[in-house]
Amino acid sequence: MPRALIAEDEPLLREQLKRRLAEAWPELTVAAEAATGAEAVATFDADPVDVAFLDIRMPVMSGLDVARAIGDRAHVVFVTAYDEYAIAAFEEGAIDYLLKPVTPERIAKVVARLKARLAAPPLDLAALIAKLAAREGGGGHLKWIRASLGNAMRMLPIEDVLYFRSEDKYTKVVTADAEALIRKPIKELYDELDPEAFWQIHRSTIVSLRAIAKVERDWRDQPVITLKGRPEQLVVSRTFAHLFKAM
Repeated sequence: MPRALIAEDEPLLREQLKRRLAEAWPELTVAAEAATGAEAVATFDADPVDVAFLDIRMPVMSGLDVARAIGDRAHVVFVTAYDEYAIAAFEEGAIDYLLKPVTPERIAKVVARLKARLAAPPLDLAALIAKLAAREGGGGHLKWIRASLGNAMRMLPIEDVLYFRSEDKYTKVVTADAEALIRKPIKELYDELDPEAFWQIHRSTIVSLRAIAKVERDWRDQPVITLKGRPEQLVVSRTFAHLFKAM
């Protein structure tokens, strides 16, 4: 039997969507509900579902951020207030969406499409998410990092990250008080970061500009970065030394 997650920060709208789904798709089990994006990701990781209904505009962590974190592990339906740009983007990519308030007619169409799609892998939403994120003012840059910390998964706000470093098959994510691991390669990761907030300083290292306490030069005249809140120093390779030529 198919199972679903509903992520919506407005309780009344969440309850309305749940009621509409029960009417249009009695076989569907709403296995989890979430009022925030972070709660939605944690809930999904603990107990994955087949379909996720995600409100695009939730505070701090949006439905787009949740969709990024879920990746291709579930069929996603975005829930949004009327927006011509968003609707055009959804229809151009053949992505399922619901408008608030949710009507029985619209949810019947979405349910029919979902039933037909359940046997196939979820759609790749990367291009659509980037397009919508730019519209929402996020520029498409990462806001959260989903990383392994021991045996647990954590959602780390991107502003907490001091630097990233490639290690074997993983990339280490370093904050002031923790170290976690992700599988995303440095090159792919850098393309998703805000270039005004993060600089690549070595083929294996990306640093947050906010994390830099000072930059000095070693005996080889290469820049060496001292971080805020961490004892280690980061050496800038000659390839990227020009970034600090004025320092």
